[in-house]
Amino acid sequence: MSLTAGLLLPQCYNLFMPTPSVEQLIPILQTAVGPVILVSGVGLLLLTMTNRLGRVIDRGRGLAQEYRTNPKADQERILRQLTILNRRAALIRRAITLAALSVLLAAILVIVIFLTALFHWEIAALLIALFIACMLSLIGSLTAFIQDLNVSLDAYHFDIKDVLEKEL
Repeated sequence: MSLTAGLLLPQCYNLFMPTPSVEQLIPILQTAVGPVILVSGVGLLLLTMTNRLGRVIDRGRGLAQEYRTNPKADQERILRQLTILNRRAALIRRAITLAALSVLLAAILVIVIFLTALFHWEIAALLIALFIACMLSLIGSLTAFIQDLNVSLDAYHFDIKDVLEKEL
């Protein structure tokens, strides 16, 4: 096997995909780092949201068990709390779904940025659309998260209202 035959595959490969130099690759990677940082930040937000969802689910299961097994409990109060927890779970699920979608779009954006720079494609409209969709998804997620916080405070006030009224 000659040296030329051994190099045929890489030469053929270069026809379809240009191999950039390290100097050309570094700015491409630097450009793609921005959305990667977004992925990291939203990942921490997702961790917070899933922890909140876990607490809502645990509290709901506990209240449902109390409702089933303790007929002397304040059934109306438990049902109201379960209704609030059900609403909170739906809000958190929406927030998690939108945050995960934002991360997915950011990951796609990184790949498209990299391929655009590598192949010198002019697809700015796609990059803009992906970035805007990513940000809108993140905004929607944060909006649902803020709604959950407000509902949880309403539930907290409902839980302590009777105690505070007796003490004041």
